[in-house]
Amino acid sequence: MTPGTVYLVGAGPGDPELITWKGRRVLERADCVLYDNLAAPALLDLAPASAERVYVGKKKAVHAYTQEEICAMLIERARRGLTVVRLKGGDPFIFGRGGEEAEALAAADVPFEVVPGVTTPLGIAAYCGVPLTHREHTSIVTFVTAHDLDTIDWTVAAAAETLVLFMGLTTLPGAAERLIGAGRDPGTPALAVRWATRPDQQTVAAPLGRLAEEVLRARLRPPATIVIGEVVRLRETLNWFERLPLFGQRIVITRAREQAASLTSRLRELGADAVEIPAIEIQPAADAAPLDRAIVELEQYDWLLFTSANGVRFFLDRLGASVRDLRALRGRLAAIGPATAAALEAAHLKVDLLAEEYVAESLIAGLLREPVAGKRFLLARAAVARDVLPGRLRAEGARVDVVEAYRTVAAAGLVERIGAVFAERRPDWITFTSSSTASHFVHAAGSLDGVRIASIGPVTSATLRNLGLSVDLEARRYDISGLIEALLARVSSYN
Repeated sequence: MTPGTVYLVGAGPGDPELITWKGRRVLERADCVLYDNLAAPALLDLAPASAERVYVGKKKAVHAYTQEEICAMLIERARRGLTVVRLKGGDPFIFGRGGEEAEALAAADVPFEVVPGVTTPLGIAAYCGVPLTHREHTSIVTFVTAHDLDTIDWTVAAAAETLVLFMGLTTLPGAAERLIGAGRDPGTPALAVRWATRPDQQTVAAPLGRLAEEVLRARLRPPATIVIGEVVRLRETLNWFERLPLFGQRIVITRAREQAASLTSRLRELGADAVEIPAIEIQPAADAAPLDRAIVELEQYDWLLFTSANGVRFFLDRLGASVRDLRALRGRLAAIGPATAAALEAAHLKVDLLAEEYVAESLIAGLLREPVAGKRFLLARAAVARDVLPGRLRAEGARVDVVEAYRTVAAAGLVERIGAVFAERRPDWITFTSSSTASHFVHAAGSLDGVRIASIGPVTSATLRNLGLSVDLEARRYDISGLIEALLARVSSYN
């Protein structure tokens, strides 16, 4: 059998978006991923669902596998013809033991490639505002692994203009003492950084002589990296990341997985630790026959009403599965909000009426600007929804066919996912974008004491209050942009 290839891939310093394009590409076609403790968990989602995932990380003295066992696993899987990714925090060849693994693969005659990654000091430089080199401060950078102080020539280390200590948090008091003893000025600017480039990045800055004391006071824990040198002074000017408006805010997104990406990415761009806990899954209608019958009679409708992008998607799916196509549409189209309108426009359909306030009451007001008596309406929506819209139209003499286009159910593993996220670090905010996400999440979570609640609009807020929760924030514009604007305004008021 032709052996597969092993890719030694640098996962970068923490932010999953800092992986290289090639690293992402090989992950997307991996048969097996052996990953470290410092590799961002989100990167594992890039691998195919069928790919084997094996944790081989090391935490202090707790090692999932020995280095020899890791090398043996790489060789064994490659000899089975698998594409193997060895996903390592930072860069494989910067204190990542990638050299040892590459040597073992070469000795076993197993094909391999090395995909470089952004090493942690470079992430610190970018995300803490501490350039490791600077024409006015330093032209030499020294990297030292500081878990064993007795192996280091401290005279050489003390003379380094910029000194970076990997794995040095637990040995920091001894390292600082030896550096000062070897002639380094105790007033030299220094900092320790935990989880560099991530939204929970924690930085402690102090002169070298006091850094260990300040780290202890801040309760900083490994993994952390230490930078010592005059370039640390530039942090006051160049520290852009920790000044992002939502930096440090842990915000839970409860939208269905396929709809969460836009909110998640926008919150992360603003510095938030955005955590996805999908409360619902979107599924096709339990019985598609009513929608199929409506599609057969499509020409008879004066209006087609859509109250969500999901309704648009599942309506078009059933239309595509029928013998008909878009040419059968004769009625005008109404949408409850911009996301729903965008879903229609993506299918090259023009929206005739867009609700001004993105709620059913506003859509009703728009529709009633002209007589509706005797006209026929089709409303394709979720299985469970408010009856305000069809009820009011019927009261005005309209004929309204309400058909189930899709349904929402509680996401699989919701209770376990909530428990894991809350155990790691309790969120600052939970965002709710619909009544269904609110209902399913609250029933799964139980108590949400101590967590602020952000709602996309009055309908969702009413559901939350009926569930016994206080709503701390409600968007003025009832869409994702409005929700983000409200979060920004509220968080800025705290600072």
